[in-house]
Amino acid sequence: MGVSTSSPEKGIALVTVDFPPVNAPPVAGWFALAEAVRAAGRDPEVRCLVLAAEGRGFNAGVDIKEIQAHGRQALIGANRGCAQAFAAVYECEVPVVAAVQGFCLGGGIGLVGNADAIVASEDASFGLPELDRGALGAATHLARLVPQHLMRTLYYTSRTVSAAELHAHGSVWRVVPGDGLRAAALELAREIAAKDGDLLRMAKAAINGIDPVDVRRSYRFEQGFTFEADVGGVAGRVRDSFGKEGA
Repeated sequence: MGVSTSSPEKGIALVTVDFPPVNAPPVAGWFALAEAVRAAGRDPEVRCLVLAAEGRGFNAGVDIKEIQAHGRQALIGANRGCAQAFAAVYECEVPVVAAVQGFCLGGGIGLVGNADAIVASEDASFGLPELDRGALGAATHLARLVPQHLMRTLYYTSRTVSAAELHAHGSVWRVVPGDGLRAAALELAREIAAKDGDLLRMAKAAINGIDPVDVRRSYRFEQGFTFEADVGGVAGRVRDSFGKEGA
């Protein structure tokens, strides 16, 4: 359980998240993920990183129960941990391929929205239930997956979209049966890793450099409203309602 790194093939690092039952990492888990991604990106032998998860879902966002139990300090920790993990994926020195199965919610959108490519299983669904959880954030990353008006509609309604819908928008590279997800992600990573390693790192830096939105600054701006909602009591009211539903 936790975050692990392996090398399934030459030139490829596999970073796997495993926080049962729903992959909602605690504060420490987000920081561990950030460090694992950064460490793999620094390894001169790595040319592509695959970000994957064990279990029925890729990521369910932050651990709401931890925030309910430990209050504002846990919220600050979650904000900082998510910011670090999302930035680590975006700033990873080599391309990052996200392998997504089941649900990809909240913080999961922050991870895949900052990845370089996404391969998803047929049962994968993507969304930001933030307004139902007493939080805000990751609209920055959802906007990298879908057009502006769809992003806003999804955000305000907390609805999800399927992997097939994101494939139609061009943000998911391939949609495959669940039992072929890891193999499909590694196939893409293998094709990327066949390129010259130094040139790949230059390409990643160059592509990040022409991005129209500073994703790190944009996301931290959003997080300010999450904290404002908490200080004003709105977030707690919504989270308490979520907890009583037992969702």
